[in-house]
Amino acid sequence: MDVPLPFKLNQAGRHHIPRQKHTVTNWPAYDASLRQRGSLTVWFTDEAIAAWAAEPRTTRGGQPWYSELAILTALTLRAVFRLALRQTEGLIGSIIGLLGLDLPVPDHTTLSRRAATLELPRPKSSSAGAGREAEPVHLLVDSTGLKLCGPGEWLVEKHGTQTRRSWRKLHIGLDANTGQIVASALTDHNGDDGAQVGPLLDQVAGVVASFTGDGAYDQEGVYASVGKRHPAADVIVPHARPRCRASRLRVHRPSGTATFSLSPSGAGWPGRKPPGT
Repeated sequence: MDVPLPFKLNQAGRHHIPRQKHTVTNWPAYDASLRQRGSLTVWFTDEAIAAWAAEPRTTRGGQPWYSELAILTALTLRAVFRLALRQTEGLIGSIIGLLGLDLPVPDHTTLSRRAATLELPRPKSSSAGAGREAEPVHLLVDSTGLKLCGPGEWLVEKHGTQTRRSWRKLHIGLDANTGQIVASALTDHNGDDGAQVGPLLDQVAGVVASFTGDGAYDQEGVYASVGKRHPAADVIVPHARPRCRASRLRVHRPSGTATFSLSPSGAGWPGRKPPGT
């Protein structure tokens, strides 16, 4: 005999949310798009084949065998398929063999050593179209902490041992219009946010219309760095020590007076005088 469960006793009085039903009207095209997701096409251009080997270096030291293009190609395939270094070596060798190319295959030790010093190319901003200049960038900057995890982390989880944590600090600059990260810098945990404004601005291609950050960027060095590289940019940061309960913005503009203080009216705060502007 079936015994009803307790939550089914008031089934009629429960609030039911109907499931959404989507009718596929273009089933052939949808089915073809699902198959296309598993399609893989790999080709090597003549320029890539010619640039596979590294150019002879003019300084002292050993001669590299592979160019940065070769190492970047192998590491890209590794990131896409989430492979280990030895598996990446086998994959790039199989692809070169299937294409019938006579190219040397970088081994896993070379990939590990070259990955530490490889400079990744930054994608170009999509705000600039063909035949027109890029729009001014409204830059948002901030930093976050990164914990370094190594092969010894499983000892902490298994045995509960305490180790000294190692941290790094990632400083990023974000384009407010496109949401794209246009600048980044990695420092140790003692890295000052204001000291990284200059390196972040040097990575931005184009004109910066405004620079916005939190209270950590309320420093004279930040205003000087922005004014030196982009004289027409506005620096918008809150005061490090606000006078009232709400955050007061400090807007540094190159024209007119140097600093403006924007804050809520003092009438809304009983017992407080309006802050000076």
